[in-house]
Amino acid sequence: MIAKSKILILGSGISGVGVAKLAQKQGLDVFLSDSKNIKSETKKILSELGVIYEESGHSENLIKHSNEIVISPGIDLRSLIKSKPSLQNKNVISEIEFASRYTNAFIIAVTGTNGKTTTSKLIYHILKNSGFNVGLAGNIGYSFSGSIAENQFDYYVLEVSSFQLDHILNFRPDISVITNITPDHLDRYDHKLENYINAKFNIISNQKSSDYLIYSGDCTNIKNKINDLKSKVFTIPFFTGNNKNPKNNFLVKLKNKIKLSINNNENMIDISKTSLVGLHNVKNSMAAIAVSEILNISNKKIIESLKTFQNVPHRLEHFLTIHKVKYVNDSKATNVNAAFYALNSYNKPIVWIVGGVDKGNDYDQLIPLVKRNVKAIVCLGSDNEKIISTFSQHCNLVVSTDKMADAVKSAYDISKQGDIVMLSPACASFDLFENYEERGNSFKSHVRKL
Repeated sequence: MIAKSKILILGSGISGVGVAKLAQKQGLDVFLSDSKNIKSETKKILSELGVIYEESGHSENLIKHSNEIVISPGIDLRSLIKSKPSLQNKNVISEIEFASRYTNAFIIAVTGTNGKTTTSKLIYHILKNSGFNVGLAGNIGYSFSGSIAENQFDYYVLEVSSFQLDHILNFRPDISVITNITPDHLDRYDHKLENYINAKFNIISNQKSSDYLIYSGDCTNIKNKINDLKSKVFTIPFFTGNNKNPKNNFLVKLKNKIKLSINNNENMIDISKTSLVGLHNVKNSMAAIAVSEILNISNKKIIESLKTFQNVPHRLEHFLTIHKVKYVNDSKATNVNAAFYALNSYNKPIVWIVGGVDKGNDYDQLIPLVKRNVKAIVCLGSDNEKIISTFSQHCNLVVSTDKMADAVKSAYDISKQGDIVMLSPACASFDLFENYEERGNSFKSHVRKL
């Protein structure tokens, strides 16, 4: 059976299972392989699909006889090639590349270091609220392939990561959005920011002059890359800072309104009553407004949707107030830039819970915010030395913990009426938790026990 296999799926997570569903529906010969044990519920799904699988390792013979390999985003191909050199000359693609072959839907793809989940969900909310037959998928908990196998949508909003964009060939969004680019995941990119930026910009590699790129004009890394581009894609920057002379197509923040000019159509959107908090969410809203304008959605529907949108869990999630102290869960802040936005979103004293797996973080950019906004730091991690050494001279009180219960109890004891206790780790969660969701849920659970 192995010799007959033509499509090899590497990884049995959400992405891999989605490919298996779509491949089976398309009548393709498919085999799934995972280097680890496959969960029992996943095995059941694969068996029901009639998809053969292996676990605890990738067979060389299977790799050699596969015409195409679909790799899950969590797998580092270059590292895998070291142990499986037969992969070197194989056609390896991402799940979003595979899925895009089987849909004619209008694709809106969103990437960026931070804000891509909120922006994707906000765009989806606006389109759904405006009557569009739209699906939401990608790096957001629902695989693109699985959705195509089970649904028929005319529009898709996709959150796409740099890992998914690493292995595309013909994937072409009608509208691309790049929210921002700051250092992250550099361990997968030879610790070179340029490589990470290039991976993000793969999102426009197949776009044409009839397609759109919406991007943050405030982001230096994006602006510098845009200046070097040879792409003919239609570009629309959005600005929240001082930009006195934007070009013909742009969005700019003017107090509580967004002024925009796209395709010679000028408009003004009131964002004073949006449900989202913080300047970073103004930027997310501007990206969503730009997409809405391209799709001719009315001001009424845009404003209505901005008011009714519920932010994603674990992102600046104010979930409880105890003795007039607000508790905010920002566990999704897994890098420094995300924590920067969080610390800059409030003008009250913050007891900041921070720490986890450091991805080569440079915390220096947070020092001015710590001096201004943070009254105490509670470290939460198996190794807190770097955070302590960076901030101890800038904050009067720094506490070190390695358990969520201890971190929450320390924050509770330190906080006073009017303060904000905020979990915004600036780090990955894998030292103490399986993922950021488990970390955020643990935080909320322990706070509720106070």
